Amino acid sequence: MSQNLAPSLYQINTRVWLNQLSHQLGRHATLDDIPDTELDKLANLGFNWVYFLSVWQTGEVARQVSRTNPQWLAEYRELLPDLKEEDISGSGFAITSYTLNTSLGESDSLIRLRDRLHQRGLKLMLDFVPNHTAPDHHWTKSHPDYYISGNETLLAQQPQNYIKIDSAEGSRILAYGRDPYFDGWPDTLQLNYGNLELQTALINELLTIAQWCDGLRCDMAMLVLPEIFERTWGIPTEPFWPKAIPQIRQQHPDFVFMAEVYWDMEWTLQQQGFDYTYDKKLYDRLEHQIARPVREHFWADLDYQSKSARFLENHDEPRAAATFAPDVHQAAAILSFFCPGLRFFHQGQLQGWTKKISVHLGRGPQQPTDTGLEKFYGQLLEGLRLNAVREGKWQLLECKPAWGDNWTWDCFIAFAWQGNEGERVIVVVNYAGNQSQCYIPLPWSNLAGQRFKLQDIMGGTSYEVDGDNLVTPGLYLDFSAWGYQVLKF
Repeated sequence: MSQNLAPSLYQINTRVWLNQLSHQLGRHATLDDIPDTELDKLANLGFNWVYFLSVWQTGEVARQVSRTNPQWLAEYRELLPDLKEEDISGSGFAITSYTLNTSLGESDSLIRLRDRLHQRGLKLMLDFVPNHTAPDHHWTKSHPDYYISGNETLLAQQPQNYIKIDSAEGSRILAYGRDPYFDGWPDTLQLNYGNLELQTALINELLTIAQWCDGLRCDMAMLVLPEIFERTWGIPTEPFWPKAIPQIRQQHPDFVFMAEVYWDMEWTLQQQGFDYTYDKKLYDRLEHQIARPVREHFWADLDYQSKSARFLENHDEPRAAATFAPDVHQAAAILSFFCPGLRFFHQGQLQGWTKKISVHLGRGPQQPTDTGLEKFYGQLLEGLRLNAVREGKWQLLECKPAWGDNWTWDCFIAFAWQGNEGERVIVVVNYAGNQSQCYIPLPWSNLAGQRFKLQDIMGGTSYEVDGDNLVTPGLYLDFSAWGYQVLKF
């Protein structure tokens, strides 16, 4: 069986989806109620992974924080004008234990879901939160030394970063989970990576989780790197990931780790064993809507790029349809998903949903489908199923001026994919708000002396070209603002 070098992942907001199913069924829905037809759809669209967000057990303490935090409540009410208290489930990242949330079914429901996915050639990805737990995790009583402790002075000076809680040894002051740039998350407690017993306990958690799924998206994975942890907390630590990942792979050789990561730490985490790392930089450069930084982003080493997770939205980012104008959205999607790496799509993205749903909520609003975007994504996903784009060799192509003072060549970004059996695909985008022209010399010397039919799989147009001209001066392009083509030879 050929290897898919650029897999596609579909992220589902589990609690919100099951809430919708409950209304349709007229009773409480669990993972077992997810219709096989819905899983068939995901397989038929060409996805390889399904990432179910927020499946783990959460607790009452974090839920109460979610239900009383004034800033968060304002965000919920903006999304849901008819907000009810039961809509606020608490953050799926304030975890009390890595067992299936009782509201989603019995423990075997997760195994059955995984098996149903496997029957369709799909793999299951879940969350792992290495930096913190919920305030009512059982470790707070059995192992309070697993957490960062504070004192009365710190509590008085930084009430936004510390809290007094009760433990088996009396009341203790513990730190909220946080990153070095922001105040603490008040529905979490910070784990202490300076305690090697904690690291061992977390590896044991990972070994257990790995029995239930095929991969993990590791939340804010860079926070536990020794240099960042010491900068945040002043505590030296031993590296965790180079120790943890090999231990999981000893028992589960094909297990996949994806890191949510920022601050130029992507390469570091790839070196420490991660299969994929978030590529937020590409997202940011696309959002700035200037072609050259986007093109230069693809100068990176191919091994690094093939381990990058490319996205236009996810549960943390705003909706792509709300961030990008429709024509920019389409051009940005072509660049994001026809390059190497993991192609990361978010539930609702294919329908053009514009409202982002907070991870604290178990219900979302009804959102209309943008039929134009839905058609576009249908064509895009069909294009991603081409063998050359799934398993072939990728390269960035050079763009040249169409004439002497033609500056608009710099607005183009172009890729080539070549499959093992000679299939060729050219991806070209004018990533600018103006009409642009250029020549793109194609990298294959054996084109000379032949004529080729080029078919745009996104637009349906096709035309014949002379192979000699494709090499020198190259494929001539004249695109309107934000124009694109995906050309199959």
